Amino acid sequence: MHRALITGASRGIGKAIKNLFEDKGVKVIAPTRTQMDLSSNTSIEEYLKGIKDIDILINCAGINELASIEEMTEENLKEMIQVNLLSQTMLIKYLSKDMMQNGYGRIVNFASIWCDYSKERRIMYSIAKAGVKGLTTAAAVELSKYNILVNAVAPGFVKTEMTTQNNTAVQIKNLADALPIKRLAEPNEIAEFVYFLASEKNSFITGQTIFIDGGFSCV
Repeated sequence: MHRALITGASRGIGKAIKNLFEDKGVKVIAPTRTQMDLSSNTSIEEYLKGIKDIDILINCAGINELASIEEMTEENLKEMIQVNLLSQTMLIKYLSKDMMQNGYGRIVNFASIWCDYSKERRIMYSIAKAGVKGLTTAAAVELSKYNILVNAVAPGFVKTEMTTQNNTAVQIKNLADALPIKRLAEPNEIAEFVYFLASEKNSFITGQTIFIDGGFSCV
């Protein structure tokens, strides 16, 4: 039985991934923020001391505080980079050790459409998510020889709490209307693709950041 550690599994896309993986027979470990605080590398290291034989890592947790260049502070920028990028990096560092010894692993990071694109007040998020894309490429180069495949998904607009938090109902409708597919994604649609990337069926895809955006990047 495969064992997966999934961050951000309490809601939205992460919850959909957790439910799907469990339905597929994967043993899921989904730490709460109290158990493992992604804003602290010390907390991450301490939590992982008791975790062994993880062969699937899903780095789904993230934050998205809106701010312009003028509005952002050094403290807010550091927090955005820590939670969205550095935590993913440290989880890969620690959990890949067992994967290397076992000769098998699947890692799926979460980037965003904003890793290649941006809009006003997304500067901190774009910086962090562009870093996730680079992390994915670099980790794949180092780890693929151990049969550890590392990829990222870059979701577009998904029906989650974060989307509702950062957009009004009118803005959400306008976002959907602007997409070629004319609707937002459901969390389970993202989860299904993440499951494929994290499964044994994926035997040759690595180092990729794959956009799941309903055609956003095409127009």
